[in-house]
Amino acid sequence: MADRSRAADDTAAEPAAEGAAEVAAEIAAEVVAEVGSTAPSVDEDQRSEARRWAVGDSACLRGLPRYLKTAEPMPMLRPPDLVDIGEVGVVVAERALGQLAVRFRRGTFLLDSGQLTSPEGLP
Repeated sequence: MADRSRAADDTAAEPAAEGAAEVAAEIAAEVVAEVGSTAPSVDEDQRSEARRWAVGDSACLRGLPRYLKTAEPMPMLRPPDLVDIGEVGVVVAERALGQLAVRFRRGTFLLDSGQLTSPEGLP
């Protein structure tokens, strides 16, 4: 008798699990679509135009990103107003995928090399 009720519970749980998996897949697809359309990205043209940076070089932001990612062992997202456009920072490390750790007045942040320009290029 207990086996029948357990089997009934298992068959009832299977459709619920399948429904939950479908809902999770739909939510994941929506998140990927949203992030993919609004996340700051650097296309291949910007990467090819980006100059080669060395540790110790001075760098300025081209424009404000949506957020700043700290260059700490446990990175955090910070508001973009911590760094002003045109503020001069120093490249302190190169990271994977063309990212650079740049030290500014209010902290060290990870930035894509395409988001930076040399201070000589400022108007």
